[in-house]
Amino acid sequence: MSRENLVLGEGVVLGEDVEIGANVVIHAGTVIGDGCVIQDNVVIGKQPRLGKRSTAKREPAPPTRIGSGSAICAGAIIFAGTTIGNDCVMGDQTAVRERVTIGDNVILGRGSLVENDTTIGSGTKIQANVYVTAYSTIEEDVFLAPCVATTNDNYMGRTEARHEFVKGPTIRRGARVGGASIILPGVVIGEEAFIAAGALVTKDVPARKLVAGLPARVWRDVPDEELLDNQ
Repeated sequence: MSRENLVLGEGVVLGEDVEIGANVVIHAGTVIGDGCVIQDNVVIGKQPRLGKRSTAKREPAPPTRIGSGSAICAGAIIFAGTTIGNDCVMGDQTAVRERVTIGDNVILGRGSLVENDTTIGSGTKIQANVYVTAYSTIEEDVFLAPCVATTNDNYMGRTEARHEFVKGPTIRRGARVGGASIILPGVVIGEEAFIAAGALVTKDVPARKLVAGLPARVWRDVPDEELLDNQ
């Protein structure tokens, strides 16, 4: 275990058997559970630095908390105000913004970004280079394939009226989203739905339906043998 160039802020709590790599910065008040692995060049508990025109909350976020058995891999940045559950893996060069709640056994693939004020349920797998926009809700056992992109602002930053409509998607339990799909603001993807690769999802997707295309439309039901309860 290397602790070369380790920087610990005031009041940091480290559990038992925590492994820490080189060049790690852990900001004040962070709590890290037993058996965690913090790899090289990780930053945990960073307060956000917002632009002058940002509409995000500006009050200081509370300390970060990481559950037992989780791994924060090389180059990852975990912002303040975020809670990560037990036995999670935050992959190399991932970023998790402020006020995010992540359940247990969640995998976040290399280079993926989870924006502020988002919830991710237990058992969810998010693969490489996925963008999860702010104010999203992702329930349990969801699968997001590489390069999925979510959005939360139909006005793309113009007009003051947009603020009340800014909302990321809601992706219900067991839904699967194929590679390079794009999900528009406020869309609800139903439980166990299947989004084919490259789809443009512009409206709500019913539970247990397969959708595909530009824009996505319903093609068929998801087979019973593919449902979580039948595994």
